Amino acid sequence: MATIKFGTDGWRAIIAKDYTVDNVKRITQATATFMLKNDMEKVVIGFDCRFGGAMFAEVATQVFGANGIKVNLAKIPVSTPMVSLGVVKTKSDLGVVITASHNPPSYNGFKLKSAYGGPTIPADITAVEEEIPDEVTVALPSLEKMHDAGLLSYIELEDMYVEHVKANFDLDLINNSGIKVAYDAMYGAGQDAVKRILTNTVLLHCEHNPSFYGQAPEPIHRNLTELSETIKNDATIACGLANDGDADRIGMYDEDGNFVDSHRILLLLLVYLHKYKKLTGKVILTFSVTEKLQNLCKQFGLEYEVTKIGFKYIAEIMTKEDVLLGGEESGGIAAKGHIPERDGIWMGLLILEFMANTGKSLKELIAEVYSYVGAFSYDRDDLHINDQLKKDIISKCKEDPYTEFGQYKVKDLQTIDGFKYIFSDDEWVMIRPSGTEPVLRVYAQAPTAAGVRKILDAAHATLLG
Repeated sequence: MATIKFGTDGWRAIIAKDYTVDNVKRITQATATFMLKNDMEKVVIGFDCRFGGAMFAEVATQVFGANGIKVNLAKIPVSTPMVSLGVVKTKSDLGVVITASHNPPSYNGFKLKSAYGGPTIPADITAVEEEIPDEVTVALPSLEKMHDAGLLSYIELEDMYVEHVKANFDLDLINNSGIKVAYDAMYGAGQDAVKRILTNTVLLHCEHNPSFYGQAPEPIHRNLTELSETIKNDATIACGLANDGDADRIGMYDEDGNFVDSHRILLLLLVYLHKYKKLTGKVILTFSVTEKLQNLCKQFGLEYEVTKIGFKYIAEIMTKEDVLLGGEESGGIAAKGHIPERDGIWMGLLILEFMANTGKSLKELIAEVYSYVGAFSYDRDDLHINDQLKKDIISKCKEDPYTEFGQYKVKDLQTIDGFKYIFSDDEWVMIRPSGTEPVLRVYAQAPTAAGVRKILDAAHATLLG
């Protein structure tokens, strides 16, 4: 019997190894038990483009039906933000997304969304985990019987999402601005919605391929070289936009095909929302986000808070406080005026609206950001090492922290979530095991890309011997 444990964002496992029909039944039964104990009666279920998504979603539907819980089920692949928005629009109690987000194609997963339209808070996740049974033996009703009994309705979540976008953005302004966008869906669930929303686009990987062509659908530069080259080879393209497998994360490129990471996107959004749109509120950033965002908050007179890594920590604050912007290094960002949920398409539209309203290129807007905080570079390496070595490195960080990494002397150590070794005002390295994959993440920041590479190489030499 496999142990089912939620990580940074949901339960994820390898399909046919631990991610099986029987285990999906177990986690769904635990969710149903939690719902019944808390007088919840209605759930929205969606799935992305991964292998078996529709089948696993139907199994989950049947388990909820066996517990007398009403289900609104998507019939086509949808993004995670579409499910979260659907929970709010239908006034449901909970949402389930069958997705492993940015993980490699061999994975699938199970995310929980709360009634407010964002990730379920950690305390409720723990409560669900405590209800997981060893097996589910109850007979499951057919979908037909559920429908006839009023326990199952089908829902057009993508239509609902597109209409919500139309109500909140001036799409005529964006689409008639002359801004030509290269969009890479990474074979993910954002592909059809973007086709409907943006008219002046060059489309990449916007077709159904459950294997994602063998590549993890994570919108970071090493996975998006084709998008970068497409922009470099077409002078008419103004920027690039990419989303992950369930379209809750974002990556972007400027007009020269240079990657614009989430740190810069967060800075761009803060300038746009506060300086240009005159909006206020607290800024929430996770531990791995550049401290440049904190510096900009100080300049704008805005309160900020640093959380552990995982968007669920941001979402919990967004449900209780007036939050302008919240985001994480991995490309998950939320902003005022939308649900408290990461949404890669929505954030991309905000940047395109920024460009259309100002008439400036993405490169020019980034230069404006640098006028506030200075230029910087950032990168992350994922070390695929065995469990024992990973445990040894983390034990070393905890018990006898590193004092230097090659030529870099440690001046300070921060341990909110992981281990961030500070070398100077603009240079640091951070070490943290992934919460969703069997890798050790090593992050670094420096004034230049060459400087970042030197820090990462020094960290590798120190950590791995």
